[in-house]
Amino acid sequence: MSNVSRRAALGGTASFLIVKPETAFGYEANSKVAFGIIGTGGRGVYVGTHMTNDQNARLAAICDIYPDKIDQAKTRIPGADKVKAYRDYKELLAQSDLDAVLIATPVFLHPEHFEAAVEAGKHIYCEKPAGADVAGVKRMMRAAAKSAPSKVIQFGFQQRFSPEYLKAEEIWMQGKIGDVKLIMSYWILGNTPPEKFESKYPAGEQKIRHWAMFRETSGGPIVEQDCHGIDVLNWFAKSHPEHAVGSGGLRYPLAYGDWTSDHHQITYYYPGGVEGWLVSAKHTAGYRDVKEQAYGSKGMLELARTYYKWHGMIPSAPLKNADDLRDRSLIERGDSKREITIDAIEHFYRCIVEKKEYSMAKDAAESTLTALLGRMAFESKRDVTWDELLQAA
Repeated sequence: MSNVSRRAALGGTASFLIVKPETAFGYEANSKVAFGIIGTGGRGVYVGTHMTNDQNARLAAICDIYPDKIDQAKTRIPGADKVKAYRDYKELLAQSDLDAVLIATPVFLHPEHFEAAVEAGKHIYCEKPAGADVAGVKRMMRAAAKSAPSKVIQFGFQQRFSPEYLKAEEIWMQGKIGDVKLIMSYWILGNTPPEKFESKYPAGEQKIRHWAMFRETSGGPIVEQDCHGIDVLNWFAKSHPEHAVGSGGLRYPLAYGDWTSDHHQITYYYPGGVEGWLVSAKHTAGYRDVKEQAYGSKGMLELARTYYKWHGMIPSAPLKNADDLRDRSLIERGDSKREITIDAIEHFYRCIVEKKEYSMAKDAAESTLTALLGRMAFESKRDVTWDELLQAA
């Protein structure tokens, strides 16, 4: 990192701790998985709270380099005021009764913290994406290859655990929508564009405190935000793309940070003639349209965090509006029963308790690299291949 103090961000030196396997199974004694949280900002508090509420989990430690973030966790996460709090993540990983760790730090730190958690012999739930650049993703992949098969590795791509997304996948795999050649992801959301921004923090802290606004620390919006939809494109295409083209840019002047786009449209080309389209726009004055659609020869699936819809040529209702054929093409709809992050967390802890081997490191890495491929394509204004991307670091 050129402008970010790695020592400050990592809470000490970059040495890793190796914990003996026999010390890493505290849940065997009390039937609950003891977990720690590295990074108690907004996402760490949100996911950490859901984890604390899981019947198979027990919060055992928290960590952040900033005291105000630790205080935030103690106030907002149930029981966090009663567990050990660390400023150095290596001390948390050395805690002998800790079975698992939630990594919810800025994106550029995910590979280093992931690597340390592997060396410490922990089960890992890491927030998405896998890294902010190609080098970081490759580092994460090397670390994952060293993890014991018994260690559960999961990333915060929640859609893969949603009952509604899984039902849609079942419909697809049963051939009910026919031959699919086009998958689309819409990531349309945001408030009004900021006209000015003044940080209250010292200059040396700003790239960590406001990490999402910088390409170096977040990868930019296509990597940090749109990766969810990109992950669904890869998941349903059963592959990573071979190459990509795209366009994008800034509709509004930046008030802070160094994003290169607040809107972009990427076309990914997958094996078998399948195209994946990412359509993304920020600063939408509160309007939100976040979903995926898969178009087949016999029907269409629409997926979102709160529902799935299966459309086809079977009329299910009288035509109500000549301009809205959805009135008569809907075959089936299912609505989510709860926030899908809970489904992802439940899967993580259930795998640990039931000793089921599970790792999504490869999928998470490929989805992150696919986002980076799209960014490279629109920034360079040309077709970019997967192999060229991998050679970038």
